[in-house]
Amino acid sequence: MRGLLQRLNIDTYILLLVGMVVLASLLPARGIGANVAGICANIGIVILFFMHGARLSRQAVVDGVRHWRLHSAVAVMTYFVFPLLGIAIRALPFVDPALGMGILFLTLLPSTVQSSIALTAMAKGNVAGAVCSASFSNLAGIFITPLLAALLITGKHGGFSANAVTTIALQLLLPFLTGHFLRPWIGDWIARQKKMLTIVDRGSILLVVYTAFSAAVVEGLWSRVSMSDLITIAVLSGTLLAIVLLLSHFLGRWLGFNRQDSIVLQFCGSKKSLASGVPMAGVLFSASQVGAIILPLMFFHQIQLMVCAVLARRYAAQAGAVPAPQTREQAA
Repeated sequence: MRGLLQRLNIDTYILLLVGMVVLASLLPARGIGANVAGICANIGIVILFFMHGARLSRQAVVDGVRHWRLHSAVAVMTYFVFPLLGIAIRALPFVDPALGMGILFLTLLPSTVQSSIALTAMAKGNVAGAVCSASFSNLAGIFITPLLAALLITGKHGGFSANAVTTIALQLLLPFLTGHFLRPWIGDWIARQKKMLTIVDRGSILLVVYTAFSAAVVEGLWSRVSMSDLITIAVLSGTLLAIVLLLSHFLGRWLGFNRQDSIVLQFCGSKKSLASGVPMAGVLFSASQVGAIILPLMFFHQIQLMVCAVLARRYAAQAGAVPAPQTREQAA
C-alpha cells in the first residue's frame, strides 16, 4: 500500500489530513470536547513554533544576508506576486466570495521549509540557499501574513483585530523567538529528535485541522460548499501554481541566476506552508470560517507537492546528463 502511494506521489500525511476532514464531518467535536481539542491544538502549535525557532541556525541568518538577491527574489514571489494573483482570482465574477477569501489567504502565507529544501536537494539545486530562503520566509511570515491579511481582508470577513495580533505574538512569535534564543543549549538535541519533531509537526496540524473543520461542520460548512466549489478550488489551485512556476522560472533567468539558484527560486517561491497557514487561520478568522478558509490551502498543498516532485526529478535528470567539468589532471 505504501509503495502504491509513493508511485502515485501521494503522501500518507495528505491522507491523514483528508481523514481528519472526514472524521470532523462525521463526528465533529462539540461542547467540552471542542474546548479540550482546541486547547490541545494550541499547545501543539506553541511547541511546533518553539521547535522551528530552535532549528533555525544563526549561520543560516548570516548566509541569508550574504545572498540577499536570491532571498529577495523569493520574498517578492511569496509576498508580492502571490498576493497580486490572489486579489485577481478573488475578483473573478464566477468565484464565490468565501472561496475567494480562502484563496486570497492562501496567497499571503510564507513558503514551506521541509519540502522546499527536500525538493531542492532532489533537483540538485543550492540546498544552503533553500534553507536560508525557506527559513527567512517563515520567520517573515509571522509578521507579514497578518499585516497583509489586515490590509487585504476586511475586518468583518477576516476578524483581524488587536486580539489577533496579541494571540499571534503569544502563540507563534514568542515560542519561535524563545526556541531560537535557547538554540545554543537545545539545538543539537532538537536536531537529533527527528521522529519526535515529525510527530509534533504533523500531529499538531492534524489536530488543528480536526478542530477547525469540526467548528465549521457544526456551523453548516457542507451546506455552503458544493462539489462544484471543490472542483473550482482544485482548478484554481492548479492554475495558480502553474502561473507562479512560470513566473519564478523567467524571473530567475531575468536576474541571471545560475541553475542551482534558479531551482531555489522556483521551489521556495512557489510554495505555501500548511504548517504556518492552519494555525494562522485559526487566529485570524472566526471558528466557523476556518474550515472553509483552509480548504484551498489543503488542495494547493497537495498539488504543489506532486507537481514539484515531478519537476525535481526532471531537473535532477537534466543535471545528471550534463558532464562534470574536467580537472587539469583529467584533461591532460
